[in-house]
Amino acid sequence: IQGGRSRVRRALYMAALTAIRTCERFKTFYTALAARSGSKKLAIIAVARKLLVVLNAIIRDKKAFA
Repeated sequence: IQGGRSRVRRALYMAALTAIRTCERFKTFYTALAARSGSKKLAIIAVARKLLVVLNAIIRDKKAFA
């Protein structure tokens, strides 16, 4: 992935790695996608995008993450 701001991309990548390790919701998504696609890096990037969508929804709705 090359688009967007590099600082935001790096932050999302590191946050995705942490989310995969600590949050069951993102871990199951990652393992299923990695098994289906065969690429672990692609699955990490997909988790980063999912994390960004969740963060935008939290800001939009002004609700805590559940």
